[in-house]
Amino acid sequence: MPQTIALVDDDRNILTSVSMTLEQEGYQVRTYTDGESALQGLLAKPADLAVLDIKMPRMDGMELLQRLRQRSNMPVVFLTSKDEEVDELMGLRLGADDYITKPFSQRLLLERIRALLRRNEGARAEGSGAPPGGVLARGDLMLDETKHTCLWKGKAVQLTVTEFLLVKALALRPGMVKNRDQLIDAAYGENIYVDDRTIDSHVKRIRRKFRQTDEDFDQIETLYGIGYRYKEN
Repeated sequence: MPQTIALVDDDRNILTSVSMTLEQEGYQVRTYTDGESALQGLLAKPADLAVLDIKMPRMDGMELLQRLRQRSNMPVVFLTSKDEEVDELMGLRLGADDYITKPFSQRLLLERIRALLRRNEGARAEGSGAPPGGVLARGDLMLDETKHTCLWKGKAVQLTVTEFLLVKALALRPGMVKNRDQLIDAAYGENIYVDDRTIDSHVKRIRRKFRQTDEDFDQIETLYGIGYRYKEN
């Protein structure tokens, strides 16, 4: 079955041109011109990935993402304008997996979509039929790749695919510093360019999620100007 992409933007020219590009690549595309109709449509019939504009009528992209994240860890890419830096960072903190600044290259958007779908599909495929294993335990942390689950002190922490890969990359080698480029490669792949602040925003959101379970969580350390590391037990 072809994978389904949801495009949400009030600019019909963008919807038309991006839809044509994605359909030529074999994807099914569903389009929405405002956040409210997108929310209703995606809750009724989920997509494999969503591309969301930030500024839209009836419900903006920020609120739409918040509402979607209550139900789904579906990969989400934000479309932002050059003057919306604060919105970009806020979107990542709310759980977007990536963002692209308008005006954008459709080829770049296609590459980002492919990368996110590849990772998400891999996680689901492992969970559906892989043998037992693929469990990473580090003290109170347990990551199960076959089920795409994260436990902290026995309690579930809901992570997006990007967040899961970042936690895994850090926890694999406790005490070793990972710079932002290494974390970008771990989460996005070597051929995808992502701004450093994207990683910083993801790490802040990861910490916040763990602290909702354990307010004393401090396993992920920041080494300013260098990167991040997972504390040794």
